[in-house]
Amino acid sequence: MDLRVAAYAVVMDDDGRLLLAHWNEGRRAAWTMPGGGLEPGEDPERAARREVREETGYKVIVDELLGIHSRVIPPGRRLTPGVTEPLHTLRIVYRAHVVGGKLRNEKDGSTDRAAWFPLAEVQTLQRVKLVDIALEMAKI
Repeated sequence: MDLRVAAYAVVMDDDGRLLLAHWNEGRRAAWTMPGGGLEPGEDPERAARREVREETGYKVIVDELLGIHSRVIPPGRRLTPGVTEPLHTLRIVYRAHVVGGKLRNEKDGSTDRAAWFPLAEVQTLQRVKLVDIALEMAKI
């Protein structure tokens, strides 16, 4: 079984909007929480800060750990064609807030844009399940 550990951040602004990144890999494009896979030996909080910066342009401070979501993806549902092993994903979710930077889109990455959304609008977006999982962890 393959393993992927990733860190994500729930980032809200003073107007009650949620920061999301538009994921463009896989079977369908969808909005997701900013974040991604840990590099070998990388601290999860550092990974969350790095990934938010890469995908959105913002520098954030991690406030608290919200939870860890575990999921096993069967071989036939994985994004990589031809794999025969399931993938165990551990998604570490933090709450964070912006301390610098400017909104920008990632170039040549797994996301192609970032945006702020009012919470009511989030429910209408094409999104990955992680968005709902993270919002539930954050009690939003």
